[in-house]
Amino acid sequence: MRALFSAILIWLAASAAQAQDLSGLARIDPAASGIEDGWFGRTTLTLSLSQGVPFRVFTLDNPARLVADFREVDFEGIVRSDLLAEAGRVADVRFGVFKPGWSRLVLDLNAPMLPTSIGMPVDQSNGRATLNITLKAVDADAFSAKARAPDDAGWGVQAAAAPAPAAPDSFVVVIDPGHGGIDPGAVRESTSEKELMLSIGRDLRDALRRAGGVEVVMTRDEDVFVSLPGRVALAHQVGADAFVSLHADALSQGQARGATVYTLSDEASDAASAQLAAQHDRSDILAGIDLSGADDEVATVLMEIARTETMPRTDTLATALINAMRAAGGPMNKRPRREAGFSVLKSADIPSVLVEVGFLSDARDLANLRDPVWRAVMVEALAGGILAWRDTDAATRPLIRQ
Repeated sequence: MRALFSAILIWLAASAAQAQDLSGLARIDPAASGIEDGWFGRTTLTLSLSQGVPFRVFTLDNPARLVADFREVDFEGIVRSDLLAEAGRVADVRFGVFKPGWSRLVLDLNAPMLPTSIGMPVDQSNGRATLNITLKAVDADAFSAKARAPDDAGWGVQAAAAPAPAAPDSFVVVIDPGHGGIDPGAVRESTSEKELMLSIGRDLRDALRRAGGVEVVMTRDEDVFVSLPGRVALAHQVGADAFVSLHADALSQGQARGATVYTLSDEASDAASAQLAAQHDRSDILAGIDLSGADDEVATVLMEIARTETMPRTDTLATALINAMRAAGGPMNKRPRREAGFSVLKSADIPSVLVEVGFLSDARDLANLRDPVWRAVMVEALAGGILAWRDTDAATRPLIRQ
């Protein structure tokens, strides 16, 4: 009971191992799965699986969430409505790859609820398993008292193992394809931001490597989730000279179109920039990360980017990218240089920019982003901008230090 009400459960499904080989990924039967509200404040989650898998369940607060980690479930082909037909006590559900070998399911709770029973019975005749979680409404104090991440919660906010630090005289660029894994980013029809940015990020890496004299490190090179602090930490681990985060967001309010380059500021340059920064910072929350201890980790570098050396170098990097993309035909936003409080830019000593290559919420940008020829042109422009900045920065950096 103590493990249950602390909301941490590790289930090894030993009976499933006897029934079948667990070498394949568990698949979901959507027809036999779902989330339903019942009487007396009870809600049930049912997940019908092709086989039993190890899993754990815990709850997080601010906002209230239930998180289930699996090793491992294939969510391919499953859509939100397969599990949650309409919002009730559960407001929303997300799922996908969390890190290599792990999948994650996150339920946003409209009201505080705690598990009263958790189990994964396995059919001995065919090896199929069903995850059953029953939730019961509780008051906010009771939920807060029980909500906590597992002891190894830190595994979720670290980046993947970084390569060894580069040689002192090398030029290192960290390319950060936005979102990934359980966090799809913006989605329009069949197009997701996480897939587009991974494709552009890989192409940009290849273009820079072809140019020579550049070491490129990717924050992710596959469809996995990497937290915002993990992306920043990776840049420091490899001694990055520049950090470029790639995105193609969507705005629910107002309009935005055309390529835009953001640098860090504690005050956004406009309402749209503030909305985007809020969406990005919420990504870690949506993915089920417990950020209760993460603020201290980045507090010491919050806004230190404004120190005399890094700030002008960041400005020059942003300008170089804007000039290169404009010369390639863009199209550019009518105000291509903006500022906002993106957490991923909070490195005090690394020039860091966030590039909105376009906006999926705009029809013209969406068509461009789907066009491989247009993407190739923009990739070459981004590579050219980074290389032009490298040369300028090498010449002017001693003057900045003075």
